[in-house]
Amino acid sequence: MRDLVELDELVPTCRRCPRLVAWREEVARVKRAAFRDETYWGRPVPGFGPHDAALAIVGLAPAAHGANRTGRMFTGDRSGEVLFAAMHAVGLASQPHGHRADDGLRLFGTRITAPVRCAPPENKPLPSERDNCRPWLARELELLRPTLRAILVLGGFGWQALLPVLSAAGWRVPRPAPKFGHGVEVTLSAAEGTGELHLFGCYHVSQQNTFTGRLTPPMLRDVLRRAATAAGLPVVEEEPPA
Repeated sequence: MRDLVELDELVPTCRRCPRLVAWREEVARVKRAAFRDETYWGRPVPGFGPHDAALAIVGLAPAAHGANRTGRMFTGDRSGEVLFAAMHAVGLASQPHGHRADDGLRLFGTRITAPVRCAPPENKPLPSERDNCRPWLARELELLRPTLRAILVLGGFGWQALLPVLSAAGWRVPRPAPKFGHGVEVTLSAAEGTGELHLFGCYHVSQQNTFTGRLTPPMLRDVLRRAATAAGLPVVEEEPPA
């Protein structure tokens, strides 16, 4: 793929993982009752955001009735509601919600992607499916490399999937590999000694985390601000308490 336009066009054509193909298409056919009148995307989901992004946000995989329905990362589900609200609050998104792929939402200097592009059963991709999908993420980061300065990883799965991709793309990953944790920050240098990359960990914006208070909106906004600042992007500072 010569550029991100071509990559984004090719991602939805992938049929490499039989289990994921069968699941995403079954979900798109049966649908959830609330969305029975909608036409589901039902294909692999490409990244979302500008092609010269300085910050990347890496999740896990599309949700069955979220991005698998709408065709845009984190759009149309509860996790996306939390993420886009926080991104808008710190100045990385044009609006605090993402309901449909054509709703006008724009991201500023930020691209959202995932190590697995198809909705997996029970939100649990197999290791083989993660590995099959790895070339898409690897090429995406290679194409972003001229402008990419920071990555925010949502959850331990994304963290573990991302580290070998970064190593193959030319960034030096410490040995032993850095462990995932909320608020963890690791600075990676490029193999040729230039182009530092700031890697941040954040609990995933899943309902399990946000409903239980493990991840709160202030926690998410704080790590988003840190990652955006490391990427050289302007941010909206926290409003002072009344």
